[in-house]
Amino acid sequence: MSRNEPIFPAGRHALYEQHGYSAAIRSGDLLFVSGQVGGRPDGSPEPDFAKQVQLAFDNLQAVLDAAGCGLSDIVDVTSFHTDPEAQIGTVMEVKSRVFPQPPYPNWTAVGVTWLSGFDFEIKVIARCPAK
Repeated sequence: MSRNEPIFPAGRHALYEQHGYSAAIRSGDLLFVSGQVGGRPDGSPEPDFAKQVQLAFDNLQAVLDAAGCGLSDIVDVTSFHTDPEAQIGTVMEVKSRVFPQPPYPNWTAVGVTWLSGFDFEIKVIARCPAK
């Protein structure tokens, strides 16, 4: 039986320590990535929404890199939006750059009222190559 292994990216932001969670947990060949936000290194939100979404994806990429995975290893995505109707166009623009061609991961978008000062969060499950 495999043991759960915490994963952190290099230069990780302050939110992990402030809120006591791991960026991701590897369990066997699965990687469960905690919600990634558009946080600056000090943990504060990026105020420009488009930049916040891109930074959330950049932070996600850093976690995947730290685990030896890539975007193509993602099988499940859940995103959280504080104003989905107003934000979906911007999110889709960034998403189309991050996932430019099929096969696309499955995706569930959820409207929420609070994200601790952020407006977008993305969490994923990936199946990573053997170490």
